[in-house]
Amino acid sequence: MTPPGKAAQRSRHLSRHLLSLVAIALIGCLGGCDYESDDVPLPSASLPTTEARTVPPLPDGGDTGRVPLLPENGDIAAGTYLVPATGFTVLFEITVPDGWSSTDGEGLAKDDPDHPDEWGVFVGWWPAKYVPTDACAWQDALVEVGPSPEVFLDAMTAQTSTASTPPVEVMLGDYSGFEFDHSVEGDVDIKACDRGKFCIHSELSNECTRWYSSAAERETYRVVDLNGQRGVIWVVQFHESINPELTSEARAVFDSIVFRSGK
Repeated sequence: MTPPGKAAQRSRHLSRHLLSLVAIALIGCLGGCDYESDDVPLPSASLPTTEARTVPPLPDGGDTGRVPLLPENGDIAAGTYLVPATGFTVLFEITVPDGWSSTDGEGLAKDDPDHPDEWGVFVGWWPAKYVPTDACAWQDALVEVGPSPEVFLDAMTAQTSTASTPPVEVMLGDYSGFEFDHSVEGDVDIKACDRGKFCIHSELSNECTRWYSSAAERETYRVVDLNGQRGVIWVVQFHESINPELTSEARAVFDSIVFRSGK
């Protein structure tokens, strides 16, 4: 998603973490109020409370242990990571240089030092189950799209108020798909759009989870056929004045994504 400003962009992720903290506090209160025991010590507050993610096995018994799992949040070290993306039936690897951060396991971001109040570039992969027929007038117009790459591609290229380049076929490791660019078409007043959001796609049927906050925002998409199920990844340039070197770096991260078949 792209709300205006870095703080707004990260509000969805912070909300999830706040809910987790509230749940932990309630559990701690119940544990302390309902009973006391001299024999069994209460859990230490210093112990980690986040449940570790499990990596699903690769098809045909492939080994996932040689590549580390991408951290869900925070700054990450340069290297190659394994990503079990939500809704994807196949894992993928991604290679990242220094200076990038992970956001809820749904994407990677890097700031542009010349624009400290906004993200500079982003590579994302959260579910894209719904596509609005019109990116500006999107309320009550979010349409569920089927699992094939072609259906998603048709919905995106037919979307009103946006422009897409002709798709080209690509290979991402062992899997095929399509690549196309997506941007705002014409002079659109985004503030006049439904809820002030220029909605591109969503993982929800009644709310937008991926939108543009500026008419200068643009993306490149890759839509992959993962054994009959769709995988969608994209690289974002949030505004035109991004440092070209950062744009090239983001594209290299995007190009590094390889889906693993386990064969």
